[in-house]
Amino acid sequence: LGGIRCRAILVELLAVLVNVLGVWLTARRVRWCWPVNVVAVLLYAWLFYQWKLYSDMLLQGVYVFLQGYGWWRWSQGRLDHGKVHVGPLPRREGALSLLAGAAGAALLGWLMHRHTDAALPWLDAALSAFSVVASFWAARKRIANWGLWIVLDCVYVGVFVYKGLYPTAALYAGFVVLAVYGLRLWQADLRRAAAPPLS
Repeated sequence: LGGIRCRAILVELLAVLVNVLGVWLTARRVRWCWPVNVVAVLLYAWLFYQWKLYSDMLLQGVYVFLQGYGWWRWSQGRLDHGKVHVGPLPRREGALSLLAGAAGAALLGWLMHRHTDAALPWLDAALSAFSVVASFWAARKRIANWGLWIVLDCVYVGVFVYKGLYPTAALYAGFVVLAVYGLRLWQADLRRAAAPPLS
């Protein structure tokens, strides 16, 4: 048991470092963030299974596919010195995405509550479903992804503190800071793109 716990702590610390790198690259609009994030989600899939946060474990599997989609999307379109250009979230896309997130949260929460020994089935499901929405927005280069991540990561900090997972709680607190940083960078890029050219 002690060996498993020690291994989990080491994997958690490694996952923290890889996640920080991935989010920093995302904020800098560097498309190599996507393969780095694949490594991070695989590490956390194992950790969430150990912690009985099954919705988050399943979320990591969805993330693997989203990373591939993000890599493909960020490889398309306009690039500026290797960095992608970003845009606002269309109202219709935002509304449909949030409705899909709410439906996914309700369905996954019910399944986890009914059929598993998940630690926090409803909250875990809601966080997982809306994390998919935020990742989808990020892959589509929507600035709104950062605002949603700020909300989700604040709640995640509370969940991980409650579970006694302090390195991961600190990671998600760092994610809040990185999300604010990413939001500011992406907003600045959008302002530059909208500015009239100098004559």
